[in-house]
Amino acid sequence: MRLRIVHVIVALAALSIGFLLGIPRARAQTVDEIVSRGTINIGVLIDLPPYASLNDKQEPDGYDIEVARLLAKYMGVKANLVQLTAPNRIPFLVTNKVDVIVATFGITPERAKQVMFSIPYSAIENTVYGPKDKAIGKIDDLKGLRVGVPRGTVQDVILTGALGSNARMLRFDDTPSTYQALLTGQVDAMAETGITFDGVMKQNPGANIDKKFILLRQPNGITMRANQFNLHQWVNTFIYYVKNNGELDVLHRKWFGTPFPELPVF
Repeated sequence: MRLRIVHVIVALAALSIGFLLGIPRARAQTVDEIVSRGTINIGVLIDLPPYASLNDKQEPDGYDIEVARLLAKYMGVKANLVQLTAPNRIPFLVTNKVDVIVATFGITPERAKQVMFSIPYSAIENTVYGPKDKAIGKIDDLKGLRVGVPRGTVQDVILTGALGSNARMLRFDDTPSTYQALLTGQVDAMAETGITFDGVMKQNPGANIDKKFILLRQPNGITMRANQFNLHQWVNTFIYYVKNNGELDVLHRKWFGTPFPELPVF
């Protein structure tokens, strides 16, 4: 009994210290709370066209951006789009800077320890690129090479786990920086989503780079804090509904030129 009382005192003390220091605590807003507020804060990337980038008016635009706005529309609130980078997606979420993330966030068991994923609303192919004259056809061929990845991405997790100390992993803050490292010879190969490859090659027609192999087909989920069960149920229902009424298919054809793909559910 005495030990239990000590545990309670310690827990209350830690909670008090957290309030005194102003440490933000992850909150689990319900849908009703967000609706009452009238605004939903949605984290988005702006460096991954056609998922998301800045248009001619320097406004966020792309598939993810339209999905985010569609989500807000169905909830009946205003979408406040908060620009993220790949490394700060989870920090922004768990410190309450955003309510949800719509940012090509690949669903993995490791990430699910910290956050909660919806059923997939999109998918991308993570691809390895390198010089045309380098024989790279599988992960083992990357051993001994300098490999560039955007920091904190699925590519980073997979290759770091598979290669360990057998390759020198160089991490960059975003996809353009990773491409630049490959183009300038700072790395021998790189892995990314493949979405921006055609655009990069168009801007660098003399680049001696081609696709080597597909690392992973990555389903992406809308992401919430780990305890947002009420919001999670609503978001899953939203995705189910707009998949079946054809709205996601319209957006996918608009931005990718192909029908909405068959995606796994859980």
